[in-house]
Amino acid sequence: MPVEPISLTSPATVPSPVMRQTWRDLTFLHWRCPPAELRPLVPSDLELDLYDDTAWIGLVPFIVAGLTHPRIPATRLSTFPETNVRTYVIDRQGRRGVWFFSLDAARFAAVLGARLAYALPYFWADMSVHRTLHSVHYRSKRYHGRPAKSDIVIDIDEPILTPSVLEIFLTARFRLYARRFGMMLRADVEHPPWPLQRATAPRISETLIQAAGVPCPLGEPLVHFAESVDVLVSRPIVLGR
Repeated sequence: MPVEPISLTSPATVPSPVMRQTWRDLTFLHWRCPPAELRPLVPSDLELDLYDDTAWIGLVPFIVAGLTHPRIPATRLSTFPETNVRTYVIDRQGRRGVWFFSLDAARFAAVLGARLAYALPYFWADMSVHRTLHSVHYRSKRYHGRPAKSDIVIDIDEPILTPSVLEIFLTARFRLYARRFGMMLRADVEHPPWPLQRATAPRISETLIQAAGVPCPLGEPLVHFAESVDVLVSRPIVLGR
């Protein structure tokens, strides 16, 4: 099975998007994880996408801004913080994407809508994002489900003019997968290349990864920051179609 190449840009456009949004003040935190420990947590329809023979766990806090249908104006209520716990996968057609273990968001309507429409494991949480010129402070505490919280500070460094293959592998993902009633779903995502910057994380206090049932990650994380990208999202469809 040929596997989709790693690419900075979306492999295809989303011709009839059902959502548009902007992802803002976003941090990628990535740790290595032994594939054998992660494999039981991902559906058999999907293969783990490995780099350097290892799987990767991502913790990604950010702000969702202007979430709405492409033909409907955004409102203040469509902007809120979110944090997800994820890994990377390949489907049976060789397409690369994201498998989410959990997603916490500060807007109850968005949590409910994503659970119903996309079968994603969203949780409602009390969250905040405080941005200064050179740092971002993310806080989160879950209202329901297994207790989980986070308190993360990152310091922003210089822009990355030429991302490495690993940096592209970890950040340029244009599909999400979920499972409902035994069926695998996928949705496609289109956005321009990430404006990545180097970053460090002087504070990482979180229980989101543990609450998701994911093995403890190994070593210090790779940290990257991005100011914003504008995003289009397709409707979910049954995998294989």
